[in-house]
Amino acid sequence: MMTLLAFVAAVVLLVMFHEYGHYWVARRCGVKVLVFSLGFGKVIYRKRFANSDTEWVLSMIPLGGYVKMLDEREGEVLPAELHRAFNRKPVLQRMAIVVAGPIANFVLAILLYWILFMHGIEGLKPVLGDVPKGTPAALAAMHKGEQILSVNGVSIPSWQELRWTLMTLALKNRRQVDVEASDGGAIVHHELDMRGLQVRDLEGEFLDKLGLHTEQPAIAPVIGMLTEKGVARQAGLREGDVILRANGVPVENWGQMVELVRENPKHQIRMDVQRGQQTLNFVVIPEVVTESGRMIGRIGAAPRFDQKAWQSMVTTVSYGPLDALGQSLSKTWQTSVISLEMLGKMVVGEVSVKNLSGPVTIADYAGQSAHMGLIAYLGFLALISISLGVLNLLPVPLLDGGHLLYYVAESVKGSPVSERAWENGQKIGIALLGTLMILAFYNDINRLISG
Repeated sequence: MMTLLAFVAAVVLLVMFHEYGHYWVARRCGVKVLVFSLGFGKVIYRKRFANSDTEWVLSMIPLGGYVKMLDEREGEVLPAELHRAFNRKPVLQRMAIVVAGPIANFVLAILLYWILFMHGIEGLKPVLGDVPKGTPAALAAMHKGEQILSVNGVSIPSWQELRWTLMTLALKNRRQVDVEASDGGAIVHHELDMRGLQVRDLEGEFLDKLGLHTEQPAIAPVIGMLTEKGVARQAGLREGDVILRANGVPVENWGQMVELVRENPKHQIRMDVQRGQQTLNFVVIPEVVTESGRMIGRIGAAPRFDQKAWQSMVTTVSYGPLDALGQSLSKTWQTSVISLEMLGKMVVGEVSVKNLSGPVTIADYAGQSAHMGLIAYLGFLALISISLGVLNLLPVPLLDGGHLLYYVAESVKGSPVSERAWENGQKIGIALLGTLMILAFYNDINRLISG
């Protein structure tokens, strides 16, 4: 229920802002707006306010919306109202009305990020954990315990910002980056080589390939939670069990156990476990799951965390009102650019179309972020609002960007695009969007099946 409510609330808010952008600019341009609808299908509520030309409508299916304007192409218009018809307006006004919807989504994202940056965003401190030998980070002489301060002059306040900055630089084909770090109070610089990164690596945890891992407190091998149908619970393990040995080897920390399970799908693991004053023996066979195309093992167990130890690794990044506004503008711009770059690389085959997500995945993310709290949910809304704005600006007929393309052509040639061109464009748009929706739904279903 939480997932459903969070998803519907997100769709309603994003659509409302998008359509209100069209509505607001249309009214400023003197266009008569006939209907403002949230949702599609059967109308469940309608209202027309006094001295208003617009009918406000709430429809049954809350997965979109529309603004219907007076237009001669959609019906007869009285001579006295021709000056209020959309199609009679100058081409620059029509372009402004069309682009106003996506811009409203960007404005919403800026507003949400502004609130988040003023409130403060929690993240992991950018402190390095183990640096595997032979990795780019090791070759750059980076080592455990260093706190990263900046990358190519960009301040790095959190681990999430490190990941974002390096991904941005990788997409710009920056192969060597300057990493400034604090090593026991001393400032040091490293030249990190990212030439080994491929575009496809950015789809997963590419920091692993660079040898960058966040510092983690030692986690004791104590079971804190078991999934209901996981193989660990089925084998008889319980919350609070202390894992002493696995396949005869002493287990000193949880990470050691995780590595053993991941590397042994469908292979028996013998465990010696302390439960109270007893030492018990169990045999667990990890189930097989797929992660980034690789088969790994999983038993459905999570460790008991030391909250104080983890809290010492967390930092809160916040700004004053003016700085927060600057950060929100920068974040919205960077996210939009990266979204376009990833879409472009998807078209040319450098990024897998498996990254496309449909409503099922989006609903899942909405539910997960809502469970994490209001701050996480607002961040999710900002990201989806940017995605909606970018998607609608693509030069695809049926989308706002497609209409904008027609109006640009009209301004260049000095006359409207022919009806035949509009019709052919509509067919192409339907085919393209239909294909995208099929791929997105397929990916959604595939994720549900594969877990």
